[in-house]
Amino acid sequence: MSDSVASLRHKIGTATELESVVRTMKAMAASSIGQYENAVRSLDDYYRTVQLGLAACFREDRSPGVRPAINQQTAIAAIIFGSDQGLVGQFNEAMVEYAVDRLEKLPGKKIVWAVGVRIGSRLAETRLQPMAGFTLPNSIHAITPLVGQILIELETQREQGLIEQVYLFHNRPKSGAIYTPASQQLLPLDETWRHNLAEIHWPTQNLPEVMQSRERTLRALVREYLFVTLFRACAESLASENASRLAAMQRAEKNIDELLEDLNRTFHRLRQSGIDEELFDVISGFEALSSNDSRA
Repeated sequence: MSDSVASLRHKIGTATELESVVRTMKAMAASSIGQYENAVRSLDDYYRTVQLGLAACFREDRSPGVRPAINQQTAIAAIIFGSDQGLVGQFNEAMVEYAVDRLEKLPGKKIVWAVGVRIGSRLAETRLQPMAGFTLPNSIHAITPLVGQILIELETQREQGLIEQVYLFHNRPKSGAIYTPASQQLLPLDETWRHNLAEIHWPTQNLPEVMQSRERTLRALVREYLFVTLFRACAESLASENASRLAAMQRAEKNIDELLEDLNRTFHRLRQSGIDEELFDVISGFEALSSNDSRA
């Protein structure tokens, strides 16, 4: 009986320590969600400004653009954002399933870049073998260097004629702890992309005009467009990751509370049973002694 009580006491202590860890991770996830969501909201205005600048450039150039033919020999590149750490529920699995389904519908060879160790290991189990991987940022300030690395790699691959189309895959946060997989074509910046920008409604009655070199301005705005698109995709993925981790920690906390309740109930029952047995032994001994005394 004492061994069972001691074992339960050990389990209760372990569960209590685990609950403390879960609560700490829950607080960290909740705090991280805020900074990434604030970054996404802050980028919205800047992204809109970049779009308006591109629209102004394209409004001045009314000549019909020619959509370049896609080289069938080049591969389609996919940048897939996931997580470096676990305890995120089905975050990586859902992203891999979504990306594989979308990419299999596209013809040609695929080159996959995984952003995150966990998503890379999941992709390695599919037909989409990751070519290279990037370390996932652990803060807002670390996103900028990552975006720079991705852009350099993209430019290198494009100069070598290895890739032409580039797609982004990431999870996008919704209300609460809900997120949904999303994808978009990053490159090429074709005529359809240009036409959509040119059709953006200008917010004032004053028509825009590009000063000095239009080509130089356009190149600068395209660089900013690519940077902001990648930055926002990464920030949205990180916000979704922490939302998924928060939901997982909430479920774990609930399960631990239920487990502790059951363990404590069993512990008190066994402890009371042990006390009852000890009292029964004392009473039995007392009655035996009293019986011997009466016969004497």
